[in-house]
Amino acid sequence: MAYAKTAVFTNDNIPEALQKAHNTKPGVWGKIIVLKGQLLYRILEPSESEYNLTPKSPGVVEPTILHEVKPLGKVTFYVEFYR
Repeated sequence: MAYAKTAVFTNDNIPEALQKAHNTKPGVWGKIIVLKGQLLYRILEPSESEYNLTPKSPGVVEPTILHEVKPLGKVTFYVEFYR
């Protein structure tokens, strides 16, 4: 069960920090939930990989791994956090 979640983000209010390389703390996992549209999820280490997230395809954020997101057109999403 998630212990926290972000606000719902749209193209108008995605924090700049989420669109640049960032990570979670040790032991903290994230789940990116897209409600509408598409979101590019880029994992930056240990090797780069990209995923196109949709309402049917969420993204999993591993602890401490650098990553970033980028909207692909109009998007609505939030992030849940797990320990």
